Amino acid sequence: MRNSFSHLSTEHARSVGWEARLRSDCVWLQFWAELPTAADVQKYRGFLYNYAAEQQRVGRFNWPPHTQLRDVMQWLRYRHVVPSEVNILLLVSFGFLFVCLLNAMGLMLAKIMGRAGDIGVRRALGASRGAIFAQCLVETGVVGFTGGVFGLALTGLGLLAARSLLPKDFVALTHLDAADVAIAVLLGIAATVAAGLYPTWRAAHVLPAWQLKAQ
Repeated sequence: MRNSFSHLSTEHARSVGWEARLRSDCVWLQFWAELPTAADVQKYRGFLYNYAAEQQRVGRFNWPPHTQLRDVMQWLRYRHVVPSEVNILLLVSFGFLFVCLLNAMGLMLAKIMGRAGDIGVRRALGASRGAIFAQCLVETGVVGFTGGVFGLALTGLGLLAARSLLPKDFVALTHLDAADVAIAVLLGIAATVAAGLYPTWRAAHVLPAWQLKAQ
């Protein structure tokens, strides 16, 4: 389903009580419609408005036609399904990730520069800059993979703690599926490799003559 839209129509009841409600025109109806293209959306919106206008003309109600057609994200915002605090937590999480990547970049740069002598010897023995770059990049990817797995373990512990605090209705939402695991690991590898590009570039440009002279 590429696009889903929610339609909600209401009318006021003319009497009270359950039996009177069943006999009245007060109907709450909500359903999802698949509208693949923008033209389908406009056509369906026009159909809803024309239907409401026709019901007004025949005297079913006397207020102006009012119809709403919302996609999934608009419906979630309208129903306040996702609290605004979640966006703040998301920004804080990405800020924390950025700080961690800066620290990782500094640590990897210090580690690689500490091995400048060994890298200089390898370059003097014939290793190309591409080989040095590939080796350091693979090492960075391994660090990212390890960090992703370790982060998943911490996430699992956090979910177990959250299940003991959340109401029963929300316990079913606190789980990890295969897509979450894959995204976490790939994000860990990609972020670490991105942070390690500069240290890796510095390692590939170590001048072997200077390192051998220093030794």
